[in-house]
Amino acid sequence: MKPGSGTRAVCAVLAALALTVTACSAKDDDTKTPGGAENTGIKTGPGVTDTEIHIGELSDLSGPQAPLGKSVTNAQQLYFDQINAAGGICGRKVVMDVKDHAYDAQKARTAYTELSGKVIGISQLVGSAIVTQLQDDIERDGLLTLPQAWASTLLGKDFIQVTATTYDIEMINGFEYLARTTPLAAGDKVGHIYSDDEFGVNSALGVKYATQAAGVSVVEQKVKPTDQDMTAVVTALKSAGVKAIVISSGPRQVAPVMVGTEAAGLKVPVLSHSVGFHPQLLAVAAAPMETRLVIASPAPPVSSTDLPAVAKLSADYLAKFPGMPVDQGVISGYAAAGIFGEDLRAACAAGDLTREGLVAAHRKQTGMDVGLGLKLDFSSNSTPPSYQTFILKVDKSKPGGLVTVEPAHEVPGVKAYVLPQAD
Repeated sequence: MKPGSGTRAVCAVLAALALTVTACSAKDDDTKTPGGAENTGIKTGPGVTDTEIHIGELSDLSGPQAPLGKSVTNAQQLYFDQINAAGGICGRKVVMDVKDHAYDAQKARTAYTELSGKVIGISQLVGSAIVTQLQDDIERDGLLTLPQAWASTLLGKDFIQVTATTYDIEMINGFEYLARTTPLAAGDKVGHIYSDDEFGVNSALGVKYATQAAGVSVVEQKVKPTDQDMTAVVTALKSAGVKAIVISSGPRQVAPVMVGTEAAGLKVPVLSHSVGFHPQLLAVAAAPMETRLVIASPAPPVSSTDLPAVAKLSADYLAKFPGMPVDQGVISGYAAAGIFGEDLRAACAAGDLTREGLVAAHRKQTGMDVGLGLKLDFSSNSTPPSYQTFILKVDKSKPGGLVTVEPAHEVPGVKAYVLPQAD
């Protein structure tokens, strides 16, 4: 490879990841009690009319997390289209009101202001930093919000619900696999590249806990979520003599790190979160990813054949969005929509489709299964609904580019880790 050609190739693919989507339009709310036979006596509030239920979607469709945002938005559209085709929920059509915040805090605040009075809740909010920016408004407005963000600092909220294992716990589970299979010896050094935001900082807590337990030290490299040139980072980790690398950042960093370490001869195992991988990256980094990258994920890969719901999702998604990549964001988005849909059904059964009724119905869910092989317990807002993590590896021959190495599990003693308290 000519000097600089790897960087140019990576940048070309990363540019292609900035996907956009047309947003759905919002309608004004009607808070009257409907008079239809099926809906007689149902209490309603903002976002619910006699024919429609409006839910908000605050996504990143053009910024650094656009691959995730696009997939999540499409997957949730698929879910609610299927629900509507089967008659809707509580005799009403579910309408998604989508806004693109481009991972920009000011744009997110503007979008939230536009949506907050018109929806019963928010089934998608991409980005830990964006959730943190809006959390006081969400709590004030009483909007059940399911973020596409899993920082444990989001726990302890009345209306913000982390939907799976948190980043720090995910790294404790993932690092145990890395240490067991590398193997790492006491005194070895491990590099940790993490983004300077809530995602990276929360993940770093888990990495510190896990490395201390393993008796290894950490060489930290902090990056910005928008950084793409990882040359200096790779050079620093090579000079430090690290035996493995953990990345707590997005695709814009993972691909250059994989290419850069390969070129530098730093061919050590790499552990990443699932949000750091996207199938399009295989165009420039397939070889190092297949041989050295392992992924800690809150969900199984889309290639799973032992989970009928996952296999059906892949087929349905490709039928609705032909040519679009079926990645982990598809599973994550569809699962979150499933959680929100089950909450709406429960609220309907209780005769209360207000925001308060939706939250009350959500807190009564103690063993929800949305087809991913996990039982989710939402009864407490101070702990994640699951402590389990899947370990995946890259296989470019499979749909989504990932396969399961180890099924969902939690490592012994992970619950001894003290979750950080939310502000």
